[in-house]
Amino acid sequence: MSDPSPLWEVFVRARRGLSHTHVGSLHAPDAELALRNARDLYTRRQEGVSIWVVPAGAITASSPDEKDAFFDPAADKVYRHPTFYEVPDGVAHL
Repeated sequence: MSDPSPLWEVFVRARRGLSHTHVGSLHAPDAELALRNARDLYTRRQEGVSIWVVPAGAITASSPDEKDAFFDPAADKVYRHPTFYEVPDGVAHL
């Protein structure tokens, strides 16, 4: 028998991290319980400082079959590459 609770995707920001990273999924009836379960399941060693839970059904992804056509427009905009920008002194994280 399958679990009737919605599927949630879990993202955790580590103590030494700057961004949230996908760590796994879990089933829970609501966001509050998903958050609590994610804390218990994915931060047992107190390695996280922030948790996001997102309903899996709310995530929209690009199709791997269309990757060439989908990402081609970015290739012709060379000014988007970081080589065109100077990083000011004293900027720790960019």
